[in-house]
Amino acid sequence: MNLCFLIGEIIGEIQFDFILNGKNISVARFRLKVNENCEIIVKAYDKIADWCYQNLVKSDIVAIEGKLDSKMEVKINNIEHND
Repeated sequence: MNLCFLIGEIIGEIQFDFILNGKNISVARFRLKVNENCEIIVKAYDKIADWCYQNLVKSDIVAIEGKLDSKMEVKINNIEHND
């Protein structure tokens, strides 16, 4: 099982795109700084992507539950953010 939990600061702008392959799938990507020397690319799909794009901005602190893929990027399963 490949499950990871991360807490970090969003650095940079949230990129939002659509994958058009017969289904409209929304994708949000952003960089997460988890300590002084480590940055992780995280990505979310569909409803979670829409929520991220509407509610998160640069310098927000988030807690993420996700899966690490072969590109060393984390696919978000769940995200928490305190306003």
